[in-house]
Amino acid sequence: MKKLLLILFVIITGISLAQETKKDDLKVGLVLSGGGAKGLAHIGALKVIEEAGVRIDYIGGTSMGAIIGALYASGYSAKQLDSIFTQTNFRTLIQDEIPRGSKTFYEKEESEKYALILPFENFKIGIPSGLSKGQNLYNLLSRLTNHVSDVSDFEKLPIPFFCVATDVETGKEVILDKGYLPQAVSASGALPSLFRPVVINDTVLFDGGVVNNYPVDEVRAKGMDIIIGVDVQDSLKTRDKLQSAFQVLVQVNNYRTIHDMIDKRKKTDIYIDPDINDFSVISFDAGRNIVSSGEESASKFKEELKQLAQLQKPVKKEQITFKNLDTVTIDEVEIYGNKRYTRSYVMGKLKLKTPAKLSYKEFRDGINNISATGNFQSINYKFVIDNQGKNKLKVQLEENTSQMFLRFGAHYDDLFRTAALVNITRKRLFTNNDIASLDLIAGDNLRYNFDYYIDKGYYWSVGFSSKYHFFETGVPLSFVNVDAPIDTPLPINKLSIKYSDFTNQLYFQTPFRRTFVLGGGAEHKYLRYLSETIGTDRNNLPRTVFESTNYYSAYGFLKYDSYDNSFFPKTGAYFSGDFHWYLFSHGMNIDFEPFSIAKAKMGYAYTFYEDLSAHITAEGGFKLGGNETSTLDFALGGYGFKEMNNIIPFLGYDAISIRGNTYLKSSLTLDYEIFKKNHITAGVNIANVGNDLFEDGKWIDGIDYSGYSLGYGLETILGPMEIKYSYSPELAESEWYVALGYRF
Repeated sequence: MKKLLLILFVIITGISLAQETKKDDLKVGLVLSGGGAKGLAHIGALKVIEEAGVRIDYIGGTSMGAIIGALYASGYSAKQLDSIFTQTNFRTLIQDEIPRGSKTFYEKEESEKYALILPFENFKIGIPSGLSKGQNLYNLLSRLTNHVSDVSDFEKLPIPFFCVATDVETGKEVILDKGYLPQAVSASGALPSLFRPVVINDTVLFDGGVVNNYPVDEVRAKGMDIIIGVDVQDSLKTRDKLQSAFQVLVQVNNYRTIHDMIDKRKKTDIYIDPDINDFSVISFDAGRNIVSSGEESASKFKEELKQLAQLQKPVKKEQITFKNLDTVTIDEVEIYGNKRYTRSYVMGKLKLKTPAKLSYKEFRDGINNISATGNFQSINYKFVIDNQGKNKLKVQLEENTSQMFLRFGAHYDDLFRTAALVNITRKRLFTNNDIASLDLIAGDNLRYNFDYYIDKGYYWSVGFSSKYHFFETGVPLSFVNVDAPIDTPLPINKLSIKYSDFTNQLYFQTPFRRTFVLGGGAEHKYLRYLSETIGTDRNNLPRTVFESTNYYSAYGFLKYDSYDNSFFPKTGAYFSGDFHWYLFSHGMNIDFEPFSIAKAKMGYAYTFYEDLSAHITAEGGFKLGGNETSTLDFALGGYGFKEMNNIIPFLGYDAISIRGNTYLKSSLTLDYEIFKKNHITAGVNIANVGNDLFEDGKWIDGIDYSGYSLGYGLETILGPMEIKYSYSPELAESEWYVALGYRF
């Protein structure tokens, strides 16, 4: 009976309006409410509306309704939208998760060291906003609406459109029907506590659902005869369903909107209310079920929708040409809003030298590169064609005002043992593009790292680093025999040493062919290690000093890194080449003669079956000349520590238990992600290590060292947590390794 009355209402309304306006057509407006993940139900409803043949003449949307509505208004079909959102990773979209391959080497190292970052302005610790900048959402919308990027009046879209946002400062409603579509939609969908507000024309805007989550009056005012509404708003929840601060915040916001819907529902001719009570505004993992709910609810009105379509005048649908964005051509770049950071800095992060033709992925990586610096609150851009036919990229930046941060980390491994890290970082210390960072590391061993870097983008950047590392560990006697200042045989086969390294580097580096970094510099290194197990020194202290020398060198390096994850890589490749030329020394090593050390490492990761991936590496190094100096020889063994001074991990052996001036090593690791961020790994590594292996052909005479491992790893906010069991056939012994947290 209810359906029959609705059909009669539609027919009578259509006839009446046709008589009054002397036209045989009905204009149909579509209202799409906000509702976060529940807004995916709009796609299901649109499928049914399309199948019924209803022509939509105007769309008004809020928040998620604005996102779906804008894409539909720009020409996408409901089926296309379903495909787009099925393939979208919403966790990445919401959290502004930047692919590791999009970051520079400096930013990769920074993001893989600290577990917590806090603003530290005027020596007062702040609270991190916890808000996503919405950059990934903006990137997605910008690409999907590129075919209408030149449309600044939303009335001129294939389907006229507007969306609703809220003015942060006044709390008033703002109708966005002009401007740049991705930016307007991002503002409407800037859900409080998830996304930062968006600034448009000097007005700070966020989620329109706060003031008008169902803009039915505004759509009706556009001259629409019939209104179809899809309402995915939350209903009020009972206390047992309010289990987080975010849910309480949503509930508070819903008080007014639910009351408003009493009247707004009456103003809607066909009101579609999907059954989505079991979902929340962040239930994106249930997207398929939510879309189906929208489809089921709209199907109840299929007959009414068909009757409505028959009352509309047939209009040939405009053919939409979607631009292929596999590649982009950029003749000029215009940058706005960069007050403290130079144009060359921004262009360097974009990895652009105009004119340029590059893949869209490369362009997106450049945008992510800028975002990864943390120096900009928003990065808006669009492609335009000027009067001369040139392809322009316009980039509007809003700089981050925070300049000082406190950062924290924690780690444990079998070499450095327990370590807690406190870092203070200051951006723009002396110049606009610089960053100064000091790590203070306490625990079983005291250490520090200081870095100062002036980032010149595509030009040669300059940096200075100073590091001090110390550890105490047991080593085989063979490790110190070549350095021992004693002549008599020692009645032991292992002893404890205290090892300290103080290194200063001045270096220059620049991007090379977009994906590599090429650099070089000068280095001072002071090495000292001793044992208190044996001997007495000149001051009659119970110890033997094996090394205490300053070394001075020039060095160069070339790096490439596209791993998606440095600890558990599933895809990507890696290359690192390093050459050091040690020119002179001062200290205990009085027999020093110049020598050089070259080493390289390459790796490749590939996922060949769902969550099962393989990671293979090959590396090696050798020394030329300087037989009198063995201090910087390669030392293999152990796992979980950050490499330094040619001390290299090798499963199956204790740290620093294999030594030589030449080494070759390869490894294969199989990784099965049994649950999200939970990894079962199985691996093997083999190596040949010794002196002058390439000269006497021993590098191919067989495998000297090998180790097999089985382990479990977990990705956490503190970094990877790993435990490994290993076995070495040569030793016929097993080893357990524990590595917790980011390595530093």
